[in-house]
Amino acid sequence: MHLHLNPLGRAARLGVAALTAVVISGCSSNPVDAPPPTIPAAQPAESPVPTARPAGDVQPLAAPVAAAVFDRATKSLLTLCPGPVGRSTVTVFGTSGPPRPIELDTAATAMVTDGAGAAYLARRGGYLRLDIASGEVTSRAVDGQDDVDFTAIARRADGRLVLGSADGAVSTLSSDTAVGARLKIFARVDALATQGDTAVVLDRGQTSVTTLNSDGTGAAHALRAGEGATTLVADGAHRVLVTDTRGGELLVYGVDPLILRQRYPVPDAPYGLAGSTDPKGLAWVAQTANNTVVGYDLATGIPVEKVRYPTVQQPNSLAYDDASDTLYVASGSGAGVQVIADAGGPR
Repeated sequence: MHLHLNPLGRAARLGVAALTAVVISGCSSNPVDAPPPTIPAAQPAESPVPTARPAGDVQPLAAPVAAAVFDRATKSLLTLCPGPVGRSTVTVFGTSGPPRPIELDTAATAMVTDGAGAAYLARRGGYLRLDIASGEVTSRAVDGQDDVDFTAIARRADGRLVLGSADGAVSTLSSDTAVGARLKIFARVDALATQGDTAVVLDRGQTSVTTLNSDGTGAAHALRAGEGATTLVADGAHRVLVTDTRGGELLVYGVDPLILRQRYPVPDAPYGLAGSTDPKGLAWVAQTANNTVVGYDLATGIPVEKVRYPTVQQPNSLAYDDASDTLYVASGSGAGVQVIADAGGPR
């Protein structure tokens, strides 16, 4: 079965049924129960060896980085990397001293911070809470979800955690361990972001973006996201940003309601992505095919390139600290963590 995507309709609004019950003759005797039709998920380009010296400073980190986040309270960058077999390692880059590795006793798949000194990491059957300052890790199992492979995690403004899974479900927790709502309408939940109490879901196989209602029981709106969306982040201007890696675009959505507000061509396999908590800050996009990161001003209604920097090889993960105007570029090939001070330039 082949799913053909029409580039002219890539931003058309999709009903929830269109995402979950597309009927193609002969594919299923019971179309309602059939899994959503998908395409191969887009991937970052395999970056070449850099020909230019990376901007700023580079701190060594031999492992490939799967995720990077910045915590405002501790002024720390956290990277998530594969560790020993069946485990992961979080490395904390603080304002002073050497990087501090924290070995987890399980494999983690995604990471988010609360901005107040704690990080939360998705794992099979539940999640981990990491006290960044002390390094103390607490494991929590989500009720009735022992065999679920959680693949994404986000935190709402009300403090409730939202977990996405490999089998296409989103669980909104009502306590540390209880599932208040579970919605299973996706092929796979590859990334989650939140604006206030609105959770936003990225499904790479359906190349779709979906907002959930406030109680997590249903989809509010859903849109096709380009030709191969891969990464999703929220910013301080009540937007969510998406890279369309296959289609070569930056997509900018409003979430109340979900609407595509801006789209802009970004060549060379855009993948790494970071937003600013400052509504007037830049949106950062890494081009994996040429080891470059670009800062875009979104304030005028169309992205305007403001700065451009050469990066470490395979710039798959980005994080940004508004307070110090520092951009972090974490390599997906073990080339280290790049630190670019005064990245946004004069405002």
